Amino acid sequence: MGVFGLHKNSHHSHGVRNIDFYASQSKIRHWNDSFKVASSCIILLLCMILDQPEVSITVIVTMGIVNIWANRVPALAYIGLLKVPLAFLAIGCIIIALGISKQPMGDYRVFLCGHYFYTTNEGVGRAAALFFKAMGAVSAMYALTLSTSASELAGVLKKAHVPKAVVELMNMMYRFIFILTEVQGRMKTAAVSRLGYVDFKASCYSFGKIGGNLFLVSLKKANTYYDAMVSRGYEGDLPFWEEEKQVKLWQAGALMLYLCGLAGVYILATR
Repeated sequence: MGVFGLHKNSHHSHGVRNIDFYASQSKIRHWNDSFKVASSCIILLLCMILDQPEVSITVIVTMGIVNIWANRVPALAYIGLLKVPLAFLAIGCIIIALGISKQPMGDYRVFLCGHYFYTTNEGVGRAAALFFKAMGAVSAMYALTLSTSASELAGVLKKAHVPKAVVELMNMMYRFIFILTEVQGRMKTAAVSRLGYVDFKASCYSFGKIGGNLFLVSLKKANTYYDAMVSRGYEGDLPFWEEEKQVKLWQAGALMLYLCGLAGVYILATR
């Protein structure tokens, strides 16, 4: 997962700021990693189980505050992070809310290409509830990933007895996303400077060439990555640095208070 930075003094070329950068300067980076994982998962599950728009909106707002204030993510950068899930969820919810018929139906409809595209108040409400619930889950996961580095998450997965090979593969894939994203950005910049995206035909050709070159570069980078690990003593086991972090009583209390607050919002919403 990469972030396109909105500041000129970016720590990565082409304005790319990855998740680990924000995790490294988060105010809650010193919290126990397992506690942060458990907290985010509980909040996510509550958001899904309680299934009330009011609860979902509360999670979205509060997790947004955590990400902007506690994780020190600039507001505009955080909005940028939400663009991709927002786009996917918006498209999915529109499809859920819409229906197609040859006869006039629904509370709202448009006649187009010989068919009626319609929706109902119930359908809009159902789609909106699903949208907010999914965005609440996404916000809870962002609160975790923006405060916990990939290596720390790998350590938590190992403690949960996830197979070692799976954990190591996930970590390497995560690292390669940023490498390939940066390479792809440079290739696209070069193609744009040579009018490679001047029209649709040229764009398709450039896209194909970049894809093919990226595949070759990924193989070369993988060999370099492996050689670097071997030169540092890699023998089939990829250790992760784990710092001992104690769960403080006030942190557990704050989580319980927050969960009780969500339960209170649910009770008020269902009355």
